[in-house]
Amino acid sequence: MAIIIDGKKIAQDVRNEVKEEVLRLKAKTGIVPGLAVILVGEDPASKIYVRMKEAACEEAGFLSREYKFPADVDEGKILSIISDLNRDDEIHGILVQLPLPGHISSDSIIEAIDPRKDVDGFHPYNIGHLFTGNPFHMACTPLGILELIDRSGTGIEGKEAVIVGRSNIVGKPLALMLLARHATVTVCHTRTRDLPEVTGRAELLIAAAGRPEMITKDMVRDGVVVIDVGINRLDDGKLVGDVAFQEVAEKASHITPVPGGVGPMTIAMLLKNTLNAAVARSK
Repeated sequence: MAIIIDGKKIAQDVRNEVKEEVLRLKAKTGIVPGLAVILVGEDPASKIYVRMKEAACEEAGFLSREYKFPADVDEGKILSIISDLNRDDEIHGILVQLPLPGHISSDSIIEAIDPRKDVDGFHPYNIGHLFTGNPFHMACTPLGILELIDRSGTGIEGKEAVIVGRSNIVGKPLALMLLARHATVTVCHTRTRDLPEVTGRAELLIAAAGRPEMITKDMVRDGVVVIDVGINRLDDGKLVGDVAFQEVAEKASHITPVPGGVGPMTIAMLLKNTLNAAVARSK
């Protein structure tokens, strides 16, 4: 039976380390890391996520600001707020909660953020630096996945890694991060022929397709390390990942649960990125 990688515990360890570093930074330079979050509309999941971020900032000793707007807000208003925050020396990280309403261009909003304050790691500048192997801010969920793998002691270098899902948020940046760590990387998607044959080769399998329990026991090799990024709510209200947990855990050496695996790491790495931005500004 697989060892369960406890994302809650690892995320809390990261948050504790960030909190200690914040105290040192404040004592040495007087700088307190500042994070501004912009929320547009009434999406329930986004509102919960923003509340969790606020609580994490408070715990870490960050300055936290929140800007809430109705769903019909003009794009120019959001761009104006971002422009002000770009010039605000108290703010080191700017996060615009996605998804945005259809009349607002996510690309325009993300590109308006100062790349040094783009703690989500979505700005083309930061993606480009990741591509060339000289990253500054990296996307929080893929970064959290690397942290889970590192702290579970399973290793990355030389491994055959398979990612199921090619989103801009997880699949694509994660592929670049794993390449930089000397894994051999395959990215699968809806047009991949014979998906079980590809996933069956994986020593490290990351499922990020957004399809409930699509990865089954017959699709994985013995001893595989499985990272489940998916979070799907079934008709009965139960939360499940993209991996059929119970059956795949019988073959895997390590596996993340849903919930309590990758999810908590995203906010932990957001704090770490914001702290790094504050440290960079202090030099």
